[in-house]
Amino acid sequence: MPEKAFLAGRQEFAALYGVKGPQVTQWLTRGALNYDHAVIVSGSPYWLLSFVRGFGKTRPRPRELDQAVLRQIVAEQEPGVWAQTVAEVPPLLGLQEATQLFGVASQQSMAAMVRKGPFTVPADYQLSGSKLWLLDTLIEAAPEMQAKSRTLPWAINTQVAAALRQGRYTGPGSVIVPRGPSAAKAA
Repeated sequence: MPEKAFLAGRQEFAALYGVKGPQVTQWLTRGALNYDHAVIVSGSPYWLLSFVRGFGKTRPRPRELDQAVLRQIVAEQEPGVWAQTVAEVPPLLGLQEATQLFGVASQQSMAAMVRKGPFTVPADYQLSGSKLWLLDTLIEAAPEMQAKSRTLPWAINTQVAAALRQGRYTGPGSVIVPRGPSAAKAA
């Protein structure tokens, strides 16, 4: 199984610099931060922790990284690796991608199955309030879920799995959908 890369979602990014979550959004809006060092999973960015820990030094007014928060994030994600590029991150899935991988009717149905069962695969990550899984974790768990399920086949959609593995997945969750005032400007 590929090694997990250390990652940070918006909440972890903010905590590392002692700011509130909206500050990360402001950095994005103002162009101080972008998605070049982030993987997009279920429409949300998850930045390489190696990038995040150096971000404060790039600011006009440098910001100090909270080392205690960094140690906590790393401990929660162990074992992991300090990936330097997004290409080093193995395929990750959130609810949107998992819905497509297993052919579940809707993301809401998938979310209910994660909360109440029969989908009981432990998440590889818990970042910014979201559960994320490595593709290989879900593929390895599929036979057990198939054996326990009375209603869903839990069959892997091989086209979705191949697209995720090859970095060419363009289905639900593969892009960040603007919300709020940003959505109105884009329309």
